[in-house]
Amino acid sequence: MSDEPFPPRIRVEALQPAFAAPAEQWAERLGLPLGGEAQFALQFGEQGLQLAELGPGAPGPVRVDFVEGATAHRRQFGGGSGQMIAKAVGVQPGVRPRVLDATAGLGRDAFVLACLGCEVTLIERQPLIAALLEDGLARAALDPEVAPVVARMSLRGGDAIALMRAWAEEVPQVIHLDPMFPHRDKSALVKKEMRLFRPLVGDDPDAPALLAAALALASHRVVVKRPRKAPCIEGAKPGYSLDGKSSRYDIYALKSLKG
Repeated sequence: MSDEPFPPRIRVEALQPAFAAPAEQWAERLGLPLGGEAQFALQFGEQGLQLAELGPGAPGPVRVDFVEGATAHRRQFGGGSGQMIAKAVGVQPGVRPRVLDATAGLGRDAFVLACLGCEVTLIERQPLIAALLEDGLARAALDPEVAPVVARMSLRGGDAIALMRAWAEEVPQVIHLDPMFPHRDKSALVKKEMRLFRPLVGDDPDAPALLAAALALASHRVVVKRPRKAPCIEGAKPGYSLDGKSSRYDIYALKSLKG
């Protein structure tokens, strides 16, 4: 008898009758039912696509929003090229690396790098999270202020290890990895997202293979985001690390980035 948990039950639903058609399209694309008993609902409404846990005591829904909220605040007041992620990937005067974010999640790190002028390719293997990202990018492309930023972001759904091993396009200078880990961040936002996504995504037991594929592909460096006290990913050892209050970046330098 298997110890593997059953996958959560997910349904698609329109929040208002006017959005029934796009909800049906998402259900068909993702192979999910419209309605019925479920633990989670992928909902489509006037604010776009969102994922919600159902039942008493459930947190609010999660959506990708690059125009307003926390992401917009970080775009406007986040510290620019002084941010840790900017230093980690090698942003400097005259240098805006071509980045592959192989564990894109909700796209926040990729958006920060795109705001700084980097061309960023995003890979997300969980289809529901990829759907939220796709919807968020499409809505942001309609905003005159944010459209030039998301124009530097391109999304691919699929397994990052397989995609990197078969890469046939221009080689990314920097690959950014943020594998799932038992996060200790106590913020309400992170706790809500982790409660939603942990049953869908789990941890990343293939993180060593992910790192190995990234090191084989990147031309200049691989950057791995980790909780500050977490061990390094098994395999090659980083050349150095940048430490923050709750997280750190392990840097695997392959070649110097120059303008």
